[in-house]
Amino acid sequence: MATWNSRGLRGSTLEEMINRTNEKYAESGLALIQKVPTPITPIKMDKENRQITLAYFDQKSTVDYIGAVQGIPVCFDAKECAADTFALQNIHAHQVEFMRRFEEQKGIAFFLIFYTHRDLLYYLPYEMLRFFWDRALEGGRKSFRFEELNPEYVLPKKHGVLVPYLDMLQKDLYDRE
Repeated sequence: MATWNSRGLRGSTLEEMINRTNEKYAESGLALIQKVPTPITPIKMDKENRQITLAYFDQKSTVDYIGAVQGIPVCFDAKECAADTFALQNIHAHQVEFMRRFEEQKGIAFFLIFYTHRDLLYYLPYEMLRFFWDRALEGGRKSFRFEELNPEYVLPKKHGVLVPYLDMLQKDLYDRE
């Protein structure tokens, strides 16, 4: 069983940026995306500050976000990376399986990776993740390098949208045709 502690807040800046982007997309009628809460059971509480200091996850989480974009079901997970090598141990088998099944249902699954040292956001389509995942399962690298990624999926900087992932979602859809 996994234990929750303050390490879980590492991606909170990225998640806050995505949450604000999702609010903007919803206000514009472009998308309706929600953060999926991770159910936990508190074990220890700091009563003075009313904070959970130790908890267990009730169940395996699937992805961070789920919803619809112009009638297309989408799900995605957000990750931060401080180096040019992304360790696949940061992604769990049950997440990959959920995304596989989601795509089988004609949904679109992807990862948003924030390369903090580059100040760069990257849209990783499920199919590309699956290539790296299968390579690791077959005894290959347990990570992927930034240089291996398709540079066309770098998120553009846009005024007014913190994480403009809809542009890359459109490219992903086009590339699937």
